[in-house]
Amino acid sequence: MDFFDLIRLNLLSPMALAFLLGIVATLVRSDLHFPDALYTALSIYLLLAIGLKGGAELSATPIAQLWAPVLVALLFGAAIPVWCYAILRRLGKFSVADSAAIAAHYGSVSAVTFSASLTFLESIPMPYEGFVPALVAVMEIPGIIVALVIARMRLGQVGSWRSVLHEVLTGKSILLLFGGLVIGVAAGREGFAQVTPLFVDPFKGALTFFLLEMGMVAARQFRDVTKAGRFLIGFGIVIPILHGIVGILLGNLAGLSPGGGMVLGVLAASASYIAAPAAVRIALPQANPGYYLTAALVITFPFNLTLGLPIYFAITRAVYGI
Repeated sequence: MDFFDLIRLNLLSPMALAFLLGIVATLVRSDLHFPDALYTALSIYLLLAIGLKGGAELSATPIAQLWAPVLVALLFGAAIPVWCYAILRRLGKFSVADSAAIAAHYGSVSAVTFSASLTFLESIPMPYEGFVPALVAVMEIPGIIVALVIARMRLGQVGSWRSVLHEVLTGKSILLLFGGLVIGVAAGREGFAQVTPLFVDPFKGALTFFLLEMGMVAARQFRDVTKAGRFLIGFGIVIPILHGIVGILLGNLAGLSPGGGMVLGVLAASASYIAAPAAVRIALPQANPGYYLTAALVITFPFNLTLGLPIYFAITRAVYGI
């Protein structure tokens, strides 16, 4: 399967087409609307399902196989905001608050992009380590904290650390991912098998519904793209590709399979639009949401969902020689 076949396969997947349908519905001013309760329920379901499945696999994974990928993911996730901040501040000429806010989003990860990458790998098919959901939990928090530390150092006091940490650690994304991991580890594969009909088989359908809503959300922010400027548009595309390359290389060094290496690359290339905005809203209220939300949700997320996944897979094949 060549590169263009992969792009066609990805673009014609139900998930990508649902995202496109959401964009079209908004642009034509359709009355299609997701109830807030349904959106919340879908996000809870997806996050808990990711955590449970990862925890069940984690329970059967030897520590010797796990420590290197987890350490690499932790260090890389914490390092990403450092150079993102420098690039945005020096080359993009953004303010300290805006640079740190955007860096926090790219230092964290997108669980939905992660889910789409697993669906993509399963459609090829290419196997991956069952414990990769643990990498999502590992990479979601450190990048946000590092970016906020940078802002604190440059601006002085930028809000109560207790409030910021409480918002990050008790937010639904972290709570559900870590909680699901703990439950999955405690229950093991046998225990998880009891809820497989609910959390495995319907997962892709729920993800399709969620991406339909995300398409509508992204389309409502399109007007902010022109305000963000060409630099931020380029940043939202080029930086994910660079992070994806480094993530795949590090995954290879950490002993991950090609599928696992691609997943690490996708996580590194993604940007948060759930956990990071919640923390930034408290810690950096002066930061412009039109910048950090547009970059993460309107530029990087659609790019990764449509063209990014085939690109990262092509990079994976080159790195692993397959």
